[in-house]
Amino acid sequence: MSKEKKEKTEKSEIVAFKVDGDLAAFLDRLPNKSEFIRRAILAQFNMTCPLCTGSGVVPSGIHNHFEHVIEHHSTRPCEKCKTAVAFPLSAEGAVPADKDRLEQFLKGGPLYCSKCYPAVPPCDDCGWHVMMEKVAEHFKKVHSHA
Repeated sequence: MSKEKKEKTEKSEIVAFKVDGDLAAFLDRLPNKSEFIRRAILAQFNMTCPLCTGSGVVPSGIHNHFEHVIEHHSTRPCEKCKTAVAFPLSAEGAVPADKDRLEQFLKGGPLYCSKCYPAVPPCDDCGWHVMMEKVAEHFKKVHSHA
């Protein structure tokens, strides 16, 4: 992705919609209601969370059950060298050198270790780093609009 697209875009349009009282109260408790709504809408273009089913919250029983699973299953092998790579649930706290690499994985792309990521060439269309032997699969998965 180019630097221009990564820069924060100026928001100039206002969109309004009606919600029930409970949802309005929930949104009012958020530190940044607009950012939460933007993220929720963008998330619907990708995949709905299997835990919260798109609501943004989970019942405490689901939280308690899966908290342990998530804590103990936050690594996977590097796509190239197969070294175990730890990944966070978001790229917000990542050091700048790792942010693009982790965001690629969090958005559905391959996960590489910090050594392999710069050695794998980026896709000319989306900027994701993809091993040469997986380019055809990448184009079918990410760039086909069928």
